[in-house]
Amino acid sequence: MIKKRILIINGPNINMLKKRNSNHYGIKSLEEIQKLCKNKANELNMCVDFYQSNIEGDIVTRLQEALGNYDGIVINPAAYTHYSIAIRDAIEILDIPIIEVHLSNIHKREEFRHKSLTAEVCTGQICGLGYIGYLVAIDAISQLI
Repeated sequence: MIKKRILIINGPNINMLKKRNSNHYGIKSLEEIQKLCKNKANELNMCVDFYQSNIEGDIVTRLQEALGNYDGIVINPAAYTHYSIAIRDAIEILDIPIIEVHLSNIHKREEFRHKSLTAEVCTGQICGLGYIGYLVAIDAISQLI
């Protein structure tokens, strides 16, 4: 049986977890979250790749490269969530399950964070569950593909 492949993309400053406000972003590093995600994917007989960038265009390129190569995507666009039409358009091209994840509840934060341009073209959105949101997203994608 061929394992399904998922890609987890993280946007700007997610590489700085543990240095950022733990009330919003939790106490786990990106590497710790990736290890938990890898274990979850293995439990579900899936392969997972990770990508993080602070550069909008690089995220767009990675989404374009995912076309035909992945069965699902988990994405935390971070600050780009709220204004990146380029990332939104790249997500919209893909015809696979895509779950947007945010560590914090963006709807309980500053007003400028309440609107997600990218969620409109994703299959679903999970926010406010901390690192657990990634695990829930992986599980959801396994059910959707």
